[in-house]
Amino acid sequence: MLKGIRVIDLSRNLAAPYCTMLLGDLGADVIKVEMPGAGDEARGLSPMINGESGYFISLNRGKKGITLNIKDPRGKKLLEKLLAKADVMVDNFRPGVLDRLGLTEEYLKKINSRLICASLTGFGHYGPYRKKAAYDLVVQGYGGIMSITGHVGGPPTRVGISLGDLAAGLYLTVGILGALLSRQQSGNGDRIDVAMLDCQVALLENAIVRYMASGKVPGPIGNRHPSITPFEAFPSRDSYIVVCAGNENQWESYCRVIGHPELISDPRFATNDSRNEHHDALAVLLTEIMREKTTQEWIAILDQVGVPCAPVNSVDDVIEDEQIKARQMIISLNHPKAGEVHVSGCPIKSKEYPTPETYKPSPLLGEDNREIFRSLGLSDDEMADLIREKII
Repeated sequence: MLKGIRVIDLSRNLAAPYCTMLLGDLGADVIKVEMPGAGDEARGLSPMINGESGYFISLNRGKKGITLNIKDPRGKKLLEKLLAKADVMVDNFRPGVLDRLGLTEEYLKKINSRLICASLTGFGHYGPYRKKAAYDLVVQGYGGIMSITGHVGGPPTRVGISLGDLAAGLYLTVGILGALLSRQQSGNGDRIDVAMLDCQVALLENAIVRYMASGKVPGPIGNRHPSITPFEAFPSRDSYIVVCAGNENQWESYCRVIGHPELISDPRFATNDSRNEHHDALAVLLTEIMREKTTQEWIAILDQVGVPCAPVNSVDDVIEDEQIKARQMIISLNHPKAGEVHVSGCPIKSKEYPTPETYKPSPLLGEDNREIFRSLGLSDDEMADLIREKII
């Protein structure tokens, strides 16, 4: 899909590296640039596998890796050479950092007018919070997600994945793809500014419109849906089962197949609105009914009539799930130090660009220095000097 597109990845940690990994999955040539000696901070995060960070490995597959001190004038010159032939530059520096390094928007346009500069920050490059530091939990707090997650009466709850980071990485990917498409028509690069907080607000789904329409501040409601009933997890005989009766046909099929057709004509449950109004009473009834069989027994029954349902899988269940395996969503990376490492795969499937049999593992620190810097015209002696002076 993105064959021939070169991405210079100046980012670290999670959000922006997740974006550049996806671009690499789609065929882009991604060069990850790290500081000599230390590298991306994520290299120090657990779990450690034979001394290598599994966290880092899971976010940087398919990339080439170089070390380069872009704060040094000589390092900056080498970066400029890379950018002159690149299509995309991705960074997650705080606002103002690139400007202080002399890599202003105007300067980068002079180097390469077709370059797409994509920045991911906590709060964006303008606005009163632009200079604040941010991590996933910070923007989950600011963005309202924590206030509607969890159970009634419980404390504010973080979503169980780094949603603040991952959502921003996905939105940045979308922005870059849009800019690449636009460039085909205009011939010009672009400046993309994605803020983690903005992305959290964009994901508030119907919470904002519910508040604006009713004046009632949404709060946590556990595993149920705020607008559809039944649409939640119930205890079964042996675990939990998710049941989602998303329309009246599914509700009626559900009532019949669980052996309680009388619920259909009960005025409290006759419509979705009335079921929402009497949710608690219905939940009590359905909880007792769903306890009568195991989760897998109910899934077999509900699947027959097309009522959406699911087990509540643990991570080990997910890894062994036959559908996950069929879709190649758990892949193996053969890392030179960590050995065989299993990570989640790319969810974008394409007929023209099938999922590869193998992926390049995340790079060792500076692994591709010789190849990349030779392509910029540096000799071995010049590289040796730069290594001694900690420029590369």
